[in-house]
Amino acid sequence: MVAVVALVVVLLPGAPAWAHTALVSSVPAKDAALTKAPTAVALTFSQRLNPDFTTIVVSNAARQRIPAAPPAIDRATGTLTLSEALTNGTYTVAYRVVSTDGHTVQGAYTFTVADPAQPSAPATLSPTAEPATSAAAAPPPPDSTAGGMPTGLLIGLGSAGLLLAAAALYLYISGRRRTTIHSESAA
Repeated sequence: MVAVVALVVVLLPGAPAWAHTALVSSVPAKDAALTKAPTAVALTFSQRLNPDFTTIVVSNAARQRIPAAPPAIDRATGTLTLSEALTNGTYTVAYRVVSTDGHTVQGAYTFTVADPAQPSAPATLSPTAEPATSAAAAPPPPDSTAGGMPTGLLIGLGSAGLLLAAAALYLYISGRRRTTIHSESAA
């Protein structure tokens, strides 16, 4: 019976609380070509966001961070309001959030502004411009996760531990029964 319960626990799919959060939608969308520059970026995730552990940045083609207010969090949506207007060019939206299971999830995507009324953004740094020296200014690598062991591995190890504990308990109890039965028959 214990082995059946352990087998069921191992074979059950992971509960939603064990899942990493994922980007569900974004405005502007991934790879969007916009004819008007956005004033904000909104990212919606599959789980509620914690404002203390949510980072959203927008950077231009030269990897310079666009000034913005801290992200405003409303349940599963983080909105970054840009402090200055975007010029024509390609922009990267980078994010880093923490899932309800405690794992950091980060990613990035690009969109392009092609407003005929706006000038093009510089593609490279000018010799007089100072590059950002802060590690926080660089967007995280796309579609990666950081920290800890994979959830599936943890579930498997926990299930194996439960199975071993159940087997040890079974052997202990059956050994006591044999000892009790042999004691009673000898008397």
